[in-house]
Amino acid sequence: MKKFMERIIDTLKVQRVDYGDVRVVERESEFIMVKNGIIEAITHNTNRGFGVRVLHKSAWGFSSSHLMEDDEADRITKDALSIAQASARVKSSGIVLSDVKPQSGTYETELETDPQTVSLDAKIDLLLECDRVLRKEPKIKVSTGFLRFNKEKSFFASTDGSMITQERTFSGGSLRVYAMDHGEMQSRSYQNTRQAGYEFIESLDLLGNAGRVRDEAVMLLTARTCPDRATTVILDAEQMVLQVHESCGHPTELDRVLGTEASYAGTSFMTIDTLNKLKYGSKIVNIVADATTPGGLGSFGWDDEGVPAQKIYLVKDGLFVGYQSSRETAPILKMQSSGAMRADGWNRIPLIRMTNINLIPGDWKFEDMIADTADGVFMTTNKSWSIDDRRLNFQFACELARRIHNGKLTEVYKNPTYADITPQFWSKCDALGNEETWTLFGVPNCGKGEPGQTAYVGHGTVPARFRNVQIGIAK
Repeated sequence: MKKFMERIIDTLKVQRVDYGDVRVVERESEFIMVKNGIIEAITHNTNRGFGVRVLHKSAWGFSSSHLMEDDEADRITKDALSIAQASARVKSSGIVLSDVKPQSGTYETELETDPQTVSLDAKIDLLLECDRVLRKEPKIKVSTGFLRFNKEKSFFASTDGSMITQERTFSGGSLRVYAMDHGEMQSRSYQNTRQAGYEFIESLDLLGNAGRVRDEAVMLLTARTCPDRATTVILDAEQMVLQVHESCGHPTELDRVLGTEASYAGTSFMTIDTLNKLKYGSKIVNIVADATTPGGLGSFGWDDEGVPAQKIYLVKDGLFVGYQSSRETAPILKMQSSGAMRADGWNRIPLIRMTNINLIPGDWKFEDMIADTADGVFMTTNKSWSIDDRRLNFQFACELARRIHNGKLTEVYKNPTYADITPQFWSKCDALGNEETWTLFGVPNCGKGEPGQTAYVGHGTVPARFRNVQIGIAK
C-alpha cells in the first residue's frame, strides 16, 4: 500500500503541484434487522478504492477508482491533475492552505471484542429475544430492532510528507415500537452508536430496555397532549444531542458560513463578523468540537487532510469563539485548520464535517434540577425537527414528556414540542447536568454535500434547563 501511494505522490511532485494527497479506504459493514419477529435484513458489504486530490495553480482536481493497480493509479492521477488545470481557467480567487507539519503514525479504535468475532446467530438471537419482549403487549403493532457494525481502514499520503494509517470500528443498536389503539399511534425508541467493539452492544442492554420502551409507547396512547404555553423546559441528554447538532454543530462549519456549502442544508447565522462578539448563550454554556473524545463517532487521529485531531471551543462562557475549519478555509480568518475535513469514502472529496460536538457539563445533579423546578416540562428523545436554513428558528418534537410540578415528575404528555430562536434559547439556559450525567451519543447519519455524503458524528451532552420556552403549538 505504501508503494502504491508513493507512486502517486511522486508523480504529483514531478508535476510540481501546489499540493496533492491520496486516500485509500477499505470498508466493511454488517447490518441485521428484525421486524415483528421476522428477520427482515442481513447485509454484509465490503468495498475498497482510492481517491487523488490535487491543488494546482490554486484550483482543485479530484478523481477516484476502485481498481488498485499501478496503471490505474497513473490514470487517476493524470485525471485529477487535468481537472485541476481545467478548473484553474475559471477560478475566481487563489487558494492558500494552512501549514501542517508532515504527519506519520497510526490510529486504531480501542475495543475489547471485535464485532466480527461474534457469531451471526448470537446477534440474531439477541434481536429476536428483544422483539419477543417488545410484542408482549397487543397494542404494539410494529416492532423493529437492528444491529449495525462498520469497520473502516484508511491510508493517507500527501506531498507535504505525511503518511498515516487509521482503523476505526463502530458498533450500534436500536429498538423502536409503534403502539396503536382507537386511531391513536405513538412510538418509542432506544438506540445509540459508539466507536467501540461488541462490548458496547452489551453495555446498551437492549433486552433490559425492551420492556420499558414497550410500556412507555403504550402509556403514551392515553396520555394528555402537551399543553400550549411558555414554561420551563428540561431536556434530557439525548434530546440535547439534536439541539447541539442543529443549532451549533452545523452553523459553525466554516464552509457553510462562507457560502460554499449552502444548497443542501442552508448557510449560518454565525457569520464572520459575529465571531468573538455574538452572545450565543448564557455564561454557563460551553460547547467544543473535540475529535479526541474516547469512543466518539467523530474521533480519529488525523482528518482527511492529515491534520491532527484536536479540541477547540465553539462557544466559551456563552460567547461564540470558534469555527470548524479546513486547511483552505482557516487562512481566510488567519487561523490554522481545526482538523474537520472528512470524506464519505474513497470516491468523495473531503468536506468540513462535525467531529464530536460536546456540551461541557455544569454542576447539577439531574434530580436536583427537577427538584429546583416548581413548574415546567421534561422532554426526552427526539421525534422530529424543523429548523430554518440559517439555523436560527427551530421547532423540535420529542417522543415523551412529563409535567414537572412542585419539583416532581408527574403526569405523562404525548406529542411534546418546543420552539425558539437559537441564541435566545441558549441564553435562557440556567442549569446544566454535572459530569455524572454526561453521556456520549452517536449520530451515524449526518448528511451534507452534493452529491450527498454521510458522516459519523458524536455528541457528549448533559440534561439542561431553559426558562420561558414556548411548548406545544402557540395559538
